[in-house]
This record gives sequence, structure tokens and C-alpha cells, in this order.
Amino acid sequence: MATNPTFQLFSSSQGSGLGLGFLDSPEPALPPPPPPVEVLSSEASSSVDLAVDKVTIGDITLLKGRVSTKDVFGLPNSDLVPGVYEGGLKLWEGSIDLVKALEKESQSGNLSLSGKRVLELGCGHSLPGIYACLKGSDAVHFQDFNAEVLRCLTIPNLNANLSDKSSSVSVDETEVRFFGGDWSEVHQVLPLANNDGEVDNKGGYDIILMAETIYSISAQKSLYGLIKRCLVYPDGAVYMAAKKYYFGVGGGTRQFLSMIEKDGVLASTLVSEVTDGSSNVREVWKLSYK
Repeated sequence: MATNPTFQLFSSSQGSGLGLGFLDSPEPALPPPPPPVEVLSSEASSSVDLAVDKVTIGDITLLKGRVSTKDVFGLPNSDLVPGVYEGGLKLWEGSIDLVKALEKESQSGNLSLSGKRVLELGCGHSLPGIYACLKGSDAVHFQDFNAEVLRCLTIPNLNANLSDKSSSVSVDETEVRFFGGDWSEVHQVLPLANNDGEVDNKGGYDIILMAETIYSISAQKSLYGLIKRCLVYPDGAVYMAAKKYYFGVGGGTRQFLSMIEKDGVLASTLVSEVTDGSSNVREVWKLSYK
């Protein structure tokens, strides 16, 4: 990977035969991350064409926009370019898994998003965050590594879903805001983050949503640090959709959950497991304070 930073995120041709991607060679040095910034809804791009398709997730129908990496970043069609473009223009399987799990949790009475303050990390198409909007959350804040993804995809896709005439839910009272930047720095602009880095009950987000965010081992520490800065204590919860192993990239749920277990702050509960044969095993986990 050091000689060619463009690669396919879920390639099964790389990594060990045991699927232990975290034993692969170290990741290459990355360029400095973009500075953290709030992106206003009014900054949605009008120069990139957004094609919209319907996605049926159980009984839910959402819209997913399509834009090309060439139009937005001037890059060839690629899953990601580490440190430059982190895959936010592609709709990953975990986003759909996460919406399904949230609906299951809601129907079973284990989760209510009504009135909650929600943060979606690594949002891209933002389908889980859009679901939270439709379920009556007070605030839904969307974060992605690339501000360009927010301008060209996230905001237009959110607008398309919320203006869809088939929606019977009013979202006029939901505060939506958008933030770009690396997980190591974006807390500086997130309005509900605790910037002293200590877990306390002085605000924060009630629910944090994230899908396909733990593929890179080098970014996991920053991601976990951001979660602890942002999750309200003691009743906040994280819903995380990811694969057990990301072949050739290094991360996965087992490696990430091991780090959390050693830290001793959050407990993990398996919400769902997907073994549909389209990829290696996918999971949705709930993280909450012990």
C-alpha cells in the first residue's frame, strides 16, 4: 500500500488467510488532515449532479444520492485514498445494516430516538442520521472527514429525503448541522463535545451512530477518544455497524472491541449479525457506559 495509496476497502485478496488483517504491514504515513470546520446547509454544492435512487430497508424507503469521486475530488473511481478521501461518497453495507438494527431496536422498545441529540460519525450518505431525523430527534449532527462530501452528498441527500412527499413525519423541529474534519480534531467544532476530554454529565450526545468507521487501526484511537468526548454520561449509547475483519486494511470489530474492553469505560452488546454471503461477517454493536 505504501507505493499505491489508492485501494479497495474490502478487498479479500489481501491480508492473511486467517482474516487477521491487523497483522498486515503498517499503514503508510498520511498527509495532514483537513482542518475541522462547520459546513452550513446553504453551502450545498450546485455544481455536482446528484442522481437519486430509492433504497428499501425493511419497511423503510430512503433515498440515496450518487455522485462520482471524479466530479468531487478529481480522483478515479476508488473506495478511498487514505488521508485524502475516506470513502464518504460510497454507500457502504454497514449503513443499511445500522438502519435495520435501529428500526429493530425501536420496535422492540430498546431505543427511542424521539427528543434525542444524535451524532453520526463518518456519515457519507447519512442514512442512519436521516432515520434519526424521521424518528423525531431534537438534534442530528453529521460528521465526515471531507467537507466536500458534506457539501456534495450529505446535505443534498438529506434534503432529498426530508422533502420526499412519501414521508409522513415532520422534521421541522430537528436541528441539523454538519461538521468536517478528522476525528482527532473535529471535537473543536462539535457544539456538544466535551473539549477537556473527561467523561462527565455536562452535555453531550445521547446517541452516536457510525457505520464502517473502524477499518483503519491508525484512526481507531482518535475515533474512540472522540466518542468519549461526545457521549453523554451515564445513559448515552453508541450504535456501531462494521465488519469483523477488513481484509488488507487492518481493522475490524474484534480489534476495536478489544481496545474498548481494555479501557474499561464502555460495555459492548451485540445487536445483530449479518451473514448473507455478500461479504465477510457484518455486525451491529451497542456500546454503553458500564
